[in-house]
Order: sequence, then structure tokens, then C-alpha cells
Amino acid sequence: MPFKLIDLPFAADALEPAISAETFSYHHGKHHQAYIDKTNAAIEGTELADKSLEEVIAAARGSNQGLFNNAAQSWNHGFFWHSLAPDSGAPSDELAAMIDKAFGSRDGLAKQLADRGAGHFASGWVWLAEKGGSLSIEETHDGDTLADSGFNPLLVIDLWEHAYYLDHQNKRPAYLDAVIGKLDWGFASDNLARGSVWTYPA
Repeated sequence: MPFKLIDLPFAADALEPAISAETFSYHHGKHHQAYIDKTNAAIEGTELADKSLEEVIAAARGSNQGLFNNAAQSWNHGFFWHSLAPDSGAPSDELAAMIDKAFGSRDGLAKQLADRGAGHFASGWVWLAEKGGSLSIEETHDGDTLADSGFNPLLVIDLWEHAYYLDHQNKRPAYLDAVIGKLDWGFASDNLARGSVWTYPA
């Protein structure tokens, strides 16, 4: 069954001015759709056609770079949309305690996310992830993903220029400051409580 472009979990203008409806029209409606279409075209008629997106990513890693890039980018974007919310809420008690232990405070985490995201060279992703009961900030380059990494990703921020150029031009730090205020702590808390990697909706 072909993969589908998942709907945004909020109205396209709900995150303005951090991310505009115009940006979502391209980023979600064009970029994410293209990754989905290319993934579906690559697996059509193969043994991967009935696999989950996570299984396609794992099978393609190291053996089919084109398929891996498109499948991983499909997954990353779905996860990114769910990492954002108009009302970011608050982390669960468990997640809040882990944030304090790892980063000192939510403000400390926000600063480290902003610093790591701003310092990341070229395109990629910056993640809040859990492994072995501890939190860390991880970076992946280009289309790489934590979907099959052994980490449990909790949140992600897209660092590709098309994620912010219409709203913030080339000012990635301004984008990061804005979007960190829109991170969905309920989603992060759910990912931590589940204890397994989020799955792309069928």
C-alpha cells in the first residue's frame, strides 16, 4: 500500500510568525509530497511495497542511497510536523526531571538546541533523543534519520534552508529561536513514555 502525505496536525497558519502558511504550502505540500512520491515509486512492485516506512528505511540504509534519502526524509518530515504545536504545553514530570538532569533546565535545553542547530554545517536535523534512560541532543546530516538508530527521538528541528528561508531568509538562528518556542512537549512526553520509536502513520 503506498505511503501517504500525512496531514499537518494543526492549521497551516497556526504557527505564524515562526512558520508561515506559505512556508508550509511548499515545505509540506511540495517537499514532503515529493519525498513520499519518490519513495512509493522506488518500492512499487518490490518486496518492500508492503513494509512499514521504518522497515524501508532500515532495509535501504547502506544499500540504496536514493531510496534511503527519500524514505528517511519522508519519515523525518512527518516527525517534524508532530514535533510542533501552536501551544507547546509542558513536559511530563518524567521528561521534565530528565531535562533538568541533562541540561539544567528547559531554558538550558533550548539554548543547546539553538546553539547546535545554528552551528550545524549545511543541511540536516537537530534532535532531542533518549537512549538508556538519558537525554541528549543529536545531529544528523542531510537526509539521515534517527528512525533506525537505536535512539528514541523525542523531538526534531529541520535545519534545511527550505524550512525557514521564506520567513527568516538566511537567518537560521532567528528561525531556531522562533521554532523552539513551538516545540510540542506533549508529543515529546508521549514518545518518552511509549519507550519506542514513533511510527509513520499508515
